[in-house]
Formats: sequence, C-alpha cells, structure tokens
Amino acid sequence: MLRLVAKFAAASCLLLEVSSAHAEDVKRVTANGTELAYVEVGQGEPVIFVHGGLQDYRMWLQHLPKFADRYRAIAYSRRNHFPNEASPEGMPDGAADAHGEDLAAFVRALGLSKVRVVAHSSGAHAALFFAAVHPEKVVSLTLNEPPATGILAGVPGVGDMLKEWGNAQAPAREAVKAGDVKTGIPLFVNAVGGPGAYERRSIADQKMNFDNVASFQADATTKHPRPAFTCEMAKSISAPTLLSNGERSPKFFYRIVDQLETCLPNRERIIIAGSSHTVPAEAPDAYDQAVLTFIGKH
Repeated sequence: MLRLVAKFAAASCLLLEVSSAHAEDVKRVTANGTELAYVEVGQGEPVIFVHGGLQDYRMWLQHLPKFADRYRAIAYSRRNHFPNEASPEGMPDGAADAHGEDLAAFVRALGLSKVRVVAHSSGAHAALFFAAVHPEKVVSLTLNEPPATGILAGVPGVGDMLKEWGNAQAPAREAVKAGDVKTGIPLFVNAVGGPGAYERRSIADQKMNFDNVASFQADATTKHPRPAFTCEMAKSISAPTLLSNGERSPKFFYRIVDQLETCLPNRERIIIAGSSHTVPAEAPDAYDQAVLTFIGKH
C-alpha cells in the first residue's frame, strides 16, 4: 500500500481563472430520459468525473485543468443534483444502481465508447455498478471511499460497526425528515468527515451542499430498497482500479475498501495523508497527482 503525503495548497490564480471560466460553460445532454448538466476541458482520451452526495459537477472544477493537457476531462451532475431538475421526491443520492445506469447513458449520449472514471463517495458507488454492468465501457476506475455496504455481507465482525455508522447519521436524517435542513446538513457532513468537517468547508462548498439537499431528502425518506453491490460483482470488474482512503476517514470506509481490495482482481490502493472522507477537496494536489500517475500507467 502506498502512503502519499497530502499537501494543502491554494490553487494558483491561473487555475482559479480556468476553473471559473469552465463553471460558466455548462452544457446539457439528455441521458436515460433526464437532462444532465456537465462541463468539460481539454482533448484526448475521455475521463469522466463523478461527484458524491451533497455535491455536483462543481466539486471537480479545480481538478479538471490539471487533466486537460492530456485528457478530455468531463464532470457532470448526477440526476436530482444541481443544476439539474431536483425534487425531494426524486432520485435518492444512494440509488447507486440507477446512477450507474445514468452514467452509462451519459457516456452513450456523448458518443463515447470507453472511458476512464474518477469518482468520489456515492458517485464511486454508482461507478462500481456501472463497471460491473458495462465492463466494455471502462478503461480504468479511480474510486474514493464508496459507501458500498452490500460488499460487507457475510463478512465477520462488521455488524456493530454498521450499527454504529447508522447511529452516527441518524440525527442528520431525522432533522432532514423534519424539514430542518439547516441543522441536518452540517450534522451529516460532520458524521461522515469528523467533528468540524462542515465548518472547515469553504463558503462555496457549504452552498453546494445546500444546493443539493433534494437528493439527500430523498435518501432520508425513501422506502424503496436498492440492489446491493456484492463481492461477486466486484470480481467481474477486470479494469485497473485505484482505491483511495483518507488517512482520518471513519473505519466504516476503511472496512469497505478493505473488502473491495480483496474482491477486485486488478486493483491498487493508496491512503492520502492529512485528509478525511472528502479526499479530493481536502488534499487536491496529492489526490490529483495520484490519479494522474495511476491512469498514466494504465
């Protein structure tokens, strides 16, 4: 396992200018019966960036220019996320199977045959379904801490950990169910990223969290069961896969990535020092360098 040292550094003025420019150049395409917003930069082999919960394409804006010299870097907003049509009665963020099919439809809508995928959290969970169901479309995967609890089925000693994880998130979900998103969103971010995680986020990132509350509300209220991503499904993914954890991430995510490391046949794993769950935002330089190195050799 390779341990990388994360370095927190402000983006350069040039990078911020390029990112801002692309933030204004939002395109839209219809995929799977819904309109999805996306931005892109660069030319070459396509790399699709998939955001996590309470996020949208904007989480990747500071990353895209680093890939533009060699790749066509594309970040899209998943169904029921800003600036797409959104509703608390719409698609839950955790519907990884459905978001995986949307990703496949998005790839087809752009006229692409095979892509590299870089994905975070619930977006990485969706990417696992995408890769298992559509292996012919995948060149490589980069997955940061997917909440793929289904892969832990039958694994000894995880019951108490999963119960503890559910209890940690319960206050946030109850607040959101009661309509108190102002309380619920910070509670959820701190449950996932540790105490103070929400307060450490930039004003722009906090706004993005609230812009995407609809899919979290849908998560908190849905009673529709979803298919589980299993070890057998992981074994069917032959594409090279980079798994990452944040050094300070909850043990819940470590246990899932431990199991993915066991089940995926062609994988590497890294830990990004000095970061928690939201690795791409907390340690962007270390994360991007790891991803570029990985896809450069695969």
